[in-house]
Amino acid sequence: MARSLGRLYKGFRSLVTLSAMWSMKHPIYSVSSRSPSVRSMAVLPFSFSKPWDFSLPNTSWGPEMMQLYEHYNSMCEVETEGGEKQGGPWKRLPGYNRLLKYATGGVYLSKMIQSKARLFTRNIREPGAGFEYVLFVNSEEQKCVCILQAGHLLEGPPGHVHGGAIATMIDTVTGCLASISGAVMTANLNINYRSPIPLGSTVVMESFLDKKEGRKMFVSCKVTSPDGTKLHTEATALFLSINLNQLMGR
Repeated sequence: MARSLGRLYKGFRSLVTLSAMWSMKHPIYSVSSRSPSVRSMAVLPFSFSKPWDFSLPNTSWGPEMMQLYEHYNSMCEVETEGGEKQGGPWKRLPGYNRLLKYATGGVYLSKMIQSKARLFTRNIREPGAGFEYVLFVNSEEQKCVCILQAGHLLEGPPGHVHGGAIATMIDTVTGCLASISGAVMTANLNINYRSPIPLGSTVVMESFLDKKEGRKMFVSCKVTSPDGTKLHTEATALFLSINLNQLMGR
């Protein structure tokens, strides 16, 4: 019995060591419970290297994308009368490319070593080729804004963004807002396409919490040109709050 426990302990130590060595070469990214990419996450049992934040400006961003980013980012920090800086009404959400199922050990520990999974909207490394976006959330106003610049790999109709790509980002921004109070999953997404979005152009996606009934959260969204004069898409979404442990199969 003692020998069996000893071998089990050594095997577990080896697995932990392997996980640590692997994470040095292929960092696993953790995000806060308010991240758009994962509706809610727990605390990792290990420390990993700093992830790459895809929501920060890069050389592919056009003038409109940068202008809108600077506008909302400026409201993430305010200056008091005494000259001190403090958090503002808006918060920029970091954009990582990993979703991680994790637990304290056993089968869940083994899932930490899966290296190929990537978030759908963050799986293109080439700047400007896919989804270039940044999310800002205002918890007090129950509002979330996404600034999106759609790359050439998202083409549907010639020269324009695929409807499925638009739906993906609507699900992202509405889900981000719905998940402020905890983990949720999309139950229904109803979209009306009003005007096509040209590839490479910048649009603003605004989502609002309409009402909440028990586990149900009703969210609306509109997609417009940067100046708000052109309506591209309208949508409504229904989200259900969930138990994250049940989702992970615990």
